[in-house]
Order: sequence, then structure tokens, then C-alpha cells
Amino acid sequence: MAAGTGTVAAVSRYPSVSVVVPTRDDRPVSLSAAIRAAVTQDYPGQIEVLVVYDQCTPGRTPLPGLGGAPAVAGAPGPAGVPAPTGPDRSVRVLTNTRTPGLAGARNSGTLAATGELIAFCDDDDEWLPGKLRAQVDALTASGAAFVSCGIRVSYDGHTVERVLDRDSINLVDLLRDRMTELHPSTFLVHRATALRDGFGLVDEEIPGGYAEDYDFLLRAARAAPLANLRTAYVLVRWHQRSYFARRWDTIAAALQWLLARHPEFATQPTGHARVAGQIAFARAAGGDRRDALRWARRTIRGNPRERRAYLALAVAGGMVRPDTVLRALHRRGRGI
Repeated sequence: MAAGTGTVAAVSRYPSVSVVVPTRDDRPVSLSAAIRAAVTQDYPGQIEVLVVYDQCTPGRTPLPGLGGAPAVAGAPGPAGVPAPTGPDRSVRVLTNTRTPGLAGARNSGTLAATGELIAFCDDDDEWLPGKLRAQVDALTASGAAFVSCGIRVSYDGHTVERVLDRDSINLVDLLRDRMTELHPSTFLVHRATALRDGFGLVDEEIPGGYAEDYDFLLRAARAAPLANLRTAYVLVRWHQRSYFARRWDTIAAALQWLLARHPEFATQPTGHARVAGQIAFARAAGGDRRDALRWARRTIRGNPRERRAYLALAVAGGMVRPDTVLRALHRRGRGI
């Protein structure tokens, strides 16, 4: 009985966690890996995984081991996805009932969640061992409402580790630099203090849902500094079939929306120039040479050392293809 009492006490010290995993109907293998990595975390508290299908019907591509229906604690299943291993693990399958797209899917899962903490994980990423316990411990120790961690980026056979050498990130830090390390699959937040009473849900108005994670970070940091772990606890897979790989007009529109939504960028010229350079590159990649040149000039005025402006000019001038630039950056674990 003493051992059982100790187990209950250990679990009670750790808050329940809901993991929101947006997906579509063409990714059963990677989705299975994402679920497996979440439910097998060495975490004493409860974990529920909410798989949110966006713009598709869950039954079209059943999850291995789940049969396309909600899994329950202890349900048997084949090796593709291990069944939840006890009363402290569960998997639920939902559909996106809000705005079509990633933002609406994240919010559908968040609003259906029962956990005290909300975590995000993309369906092609995997949590590494120790991720959840380390982040919950960091939240408790720091008193923060939001914690992130480092990532291990895998692209085209190359793996690069990206870890921030800092324990806390504030709004000014994020205005100056997007910090690729702060990937949505690393986000863990208090549901009540952050999402309900604080900075709110993921914004569904941003064009195409692009950069919704950056907007989310900016609003969170505006409320209070974010905690960060100096360890890579998430495997992030980048690939050319990304939903935004060639939607250049959407990317440019979303980034302009971001600048308008966050007037604080005006206080950080290098940060503003960075986003302007991204817009210039997107316009150049989309074939709008005139607008690309306009945004490149604006970028250089804000920060003559901003390399994105010169990459945009090279693309606009036909000297290099945008895909070539992106492949070179992705092999180094970086984006435009």
C-alpha cells in the first residue's frame, strides 16, 4: 500500500497535460510517431492527446492502432501506435470546428482539452524523452505561464541542433529575432492563466494562418517573459511538402498583417527590417519584382546589414532560385 500511496502522491504533484496535435488525412505514419512520443513520456501526471483533423474526415485514414476512432486508456493496439498504458494516458480524435487551417485546429483542440496545461505538437514532429517532465519542472521553478525548449531540426538527411543559450525570453528579444528554436511543438502553457485569462487563443484572422505561432509568442511575451530550457527536447522535421512551401502571396500578406498587428516593431528597427526582408523575399519568390524591390529598399533603410534584402534582390533579378536559397538554409537548420 505504501508504494501505491507514493505513486498517487507523485502524480498529484504534476498537473494534467493536454497535447493538441493538428493533422490532415495524408500523414498517418508521422502522426503515429508524434502520438507515440507523447503518450510514452516519462511523466508522472496525466496526459491526453487530442488529434484534431483539419479539413478532412478522421475516418478516411484510420490511425494505426486507433482505428480512426477515439482511443481510451488501456485499449489494445498494434505496434504502429502503442495503446495508452494506463488510466493516466488517453487519446481523443476530433475535427476542427473553427476556421479551417492550423490556427483553428489548434484552438479546437485547446477548447476541448481537459488538462491544466496545454502543449502543441505538429503531426510531423516528435517529443524526445524527458521533454514534458523537464518543462513542467521549469514552469514550477520559474513561476512562468509559458515554457519552450530547444529543437533538433531534420532536413534532407541533415540534422542540426538549435538551442537558445538563455533561460528567459522577453518581448524585445522576440521583436528583434523570431528565434527558430521557439517552435510551436515546444510550447507548453498554463491553460487558465495564459489561454483563458491572459493572451488568448491562437489568432485565426492572420492570412492563411501563416506565422500564427510567431504572433502567439509575441502576445505571450507581451504579457510576461517566457521560460526556456537550454536542451533540445523536440525533433522537428522540415520537408519540401510543407503547406506553406510555395504560398508566397499568403506569406507576404501574413507578415504585413503581423507588422500592423504589433506596432512595437517600430521600436526595434532591426526586427522590423528582418520581417520586411522576409516580405521582400516572398514577393520576389512569387514573381512580383516591383513589390520585392520596394520592400528590399525599405529593409535596407531600416538595416543595411539585413541579408534577406539582398537575397530578395538576387531572386528578383533571376540570379538564384528561391528554392535553392531555402534548401541551403534548411540544411543548416535555418529558414528565410
